[in-house]
Amino acid sequence: MGNNKPGEQMGFEWIFDVLKDLKSFASANDMPELAHKAEEAMAAAKAEIEARSDKPPPGRENLH
Repeated sequence: MGNNKPGEQMGFEWIFDVLKDLKSFASANDMPELAHKAEEAMAAAKAEIEARSDKPPPGRENLH
């Protein structure tokens, strides 16, 4: 999975590739609900990853 440490944004890129592939497969195979759910999952993943990147690393919350 590359040289990214857990929690680094680039370390999550693979999930978007998987979800895009799932959405494409579902769309091409007349599975509109699955395609829609894959799109929702992409939005959820984006939101959660962005929320994680706003937090300081563990153990550094109170450092100024």
